[in-house]
Amino acid sequence: MAFKLVLNVLYTIGMVLCAFVAYQYFLAKNYPIMAGSIAAGVVVIVLKVRLLKDVKNSQKKV
Repeated sequence: MAFKLVLNVLYTIGMVLCAFVAYQYFLAKNYPIMAGSIAAGVVVIVLKVRLLKDVKNSQKKV
């Protein structure tokens, strides 16, 4: 369970980092890198949602 907590924190940091990078490259008008950052952010969000569902299901079984 501690591993999942650490993973959740890392996913949150990843989301914030992707949002920051996308914003900075939007201001610099470098759209391909901004799009890549947004795509990576979406992947991190999907992984975080899957992790949260897994934690929720494991708590229901106990």
